[in-house]
Amino acid sequence: MSMGMRTFTAVLQRLLVLYVFVQVVAGFFVELPYPYWAGWIPIVAVLAIGFARRRTARREIVADPPAPVEVEPPVTGRWSALNSPADKVPSHGTHSLGQTYAIDIVAVPEEGPARPAFAWLWPVTRRNRAFPAFGAPLLAAGDATVVHAEDGRRDHLSRNSLAALLYFFLIEGIGRTVGGARGIVGNHVVLDLGEGTYALYAHVERGSLTVRAGDEVVAGQRLGGCGNSGNSTEPHLHFQLMDGPDLNVARGVPFSWRGIGVPGGGETFTVRAGAVPVP
Repeated sequence: MSMGMRTFTAVLQRLLVLYVFVQVVAGFFVELPYPYWAGWIPIVAVLAIGFARRRTARREIVADPPAPVEVEPPVTGRWSALNSPADKVPSHGTHSLGQTYAIDIVAVPEEGPARPAFAWLWPVTRRNRAFPAFGAPLLAAGDATVVHAEDGRRDHLSRNSLAALLYFFLIEGIGRTVGGARGIVGNHVVLDLGEGTYALYAHVERGSLTVRAGDEVVAGQRLGGCGNSGNSTEPHLHFQLMDGPDLNVARGVPFSWRGIGVPGGGETFTVRAGAVPVP
């Protein structure tokens, strides 16, 4: 599917969702001028378009998987991988928002406070400062141009207890999904790495960005801090490469971090500041 067709189907899907929302709200105040069953037509159309887009993306990936693009690691220090494309594709269970080959990483330093463990009962939530990833520098994965940068959304409390996780999946996650891409990725930066490759840094710390759209950056330059904004259970970095800057139509591109590769889920790796990365 061409970029133009992907853009068209994405816009059509969003317009249909908006129409359904307006229809539901209007139904509370006036009698709609068509049979009740007719209101299901746009809902079915939304589901059909979404299904078709997922099937198309899956076929394209299987038929012609792109070659991994080697870039610099986006962090320094000791980290652990979660939801890695080294274990499964799509790594996050979906091709939407260009997430096919995305990875999540959390900081696990050898010294200092450890990353808090999952709590079954108490505490229900934790403050972000309890997590070593919060505020950690996020670095440019290569010489690039900043396409998009925003950091106005708040960093919410963690969702790493049973009660908080249920709230996250049953209430908060649904609301953020309905709110669109920005509600999911939260504060974020998109870099144009050249040759049709773009990098996304999601869940950035509020007010931490040192760059803005149009800036030229060099590999290793600080972009901002790791945060807990958007659809996130704890401070971490969600990193991915894409074939376009628009999350709604972009397809994922495989990556490889220079000196590291692609760490699998639960695998710990260390990146020395100003030195060659150490697996």
